[in-house]
Amino acid sequence: MTIPPDLRGRRARDPFWVATSALLNGMMRVRALRPRELPPVRPVDRRLALVVQEVRREAEDVVSLRLGAPDGGVLPAWQPGSHLDVHLPSGRRRQYSLCGDPADRRTYRIAVRRLADGAGGSREVHEALTEGARITVEEPRNAFPFLARDAYLFIAGGIGITPILPMVREAERLGADWRLVYTGRTRASLAFLDELPAGRVTVRTDDEHGVPDCAAILADAPAGAAIYCCGPAPMIDGVRAAFTPGGPATLHYERFAPAPIADGRPFEVELKRSGTTLAVPADRSILDVVKEQVPSVAYSCRQGFCGTCRVGLAAGDADRRHPNDAAPGSLLICVSRASGGKLTLDL
Repeated sequence: MTIPPDLRGRRARDPFWVATSALLNGMMRVRALRPRELPPVRPVDRRLALVVQEVRREAEDVVSLRLGAPDGGVLPAWQPGSHLDVHLPSGRRRQYSLCGDPADRRTYRIAVRRLADGAGGSREVHEALTEGARITVEEPRNAFPFLARDAYLFIAGGIGITPILPMVREAERLGADWRLVYTGRTRASLAFLDELPAGRVTVRTDDEHGVPDCAAILADAPAGAAIYCCGPAPMIDGVRAAFTPGGPATLHYERFAPAPIADGRPFEVELKRSGTTLAVPADRSILDVVKEQVPSVAYSCRQGFCGTCRVGLAAGDADRRHPNDAAPGSLLICVSRASGGKLTLDL
């Protein structure tokens, strides 16, 4: 059927093609508005190949290591409270606080206490990492950030001085009102005493003063102070128990050992590859139980932030107890648990 022209002799437009053209133009406009598909993002390799420039004895069973680039180049910046993930020659991965000067961009310094009853990482540092040794670390991360305040109370127990030391220097640089209480077994066991500014540091050792009274320490804090605490778990637990929340003071702390399990319930995990079922008691982590069956299982911080112990979750409902453990299909077995029933792990 032929459509006749209008009175001016123009060719009339077929309604079907008019509608089709409008539809196609609309689709092209929508497509143009859609975001472009980007190529997949490759994971960033944040590992650094460093060399041990200096090993120095700082106290009983404590050595410091100064690390630098083989070519003496500039290293990634860091702030007080940061740590390094260190890959040891054995394949172990451990976290050690940076205790040098953030203004020194060519070296990192860490300090490690040798633990006779540890898992072997500290012993390996003391025995295998000599001057000239090559070592791989990951760029500094900060799980214990230092916040600018007018006043501070620092509480360090033993090797817990390592993240506190750069904070003390920064508080001094800022002109803040600060005090440090440094505790330990004996003076001989306390590292970096010679680097602490005089006049604002109180040293309390068990052999001279007995076990520290955490309530008395907090009572001496400047008004509205930010309280930074790092050291053995009993000391941190004591400070937390003595601290009164809700006031102007704030409490910040870092553990070198996992926190006690709160509201734990027993449950079972099945290791998918072997079919073995393990019972996890209320007061133990999945990692602790799995290690007895699979000694080679990877782990490091035991507190959830490093991600080393992440394994596949094949089945079950998880009680995820750390912000880093949100990825579906996997589980951080150092902190997370079952919310009910059995978990099946890809192990």
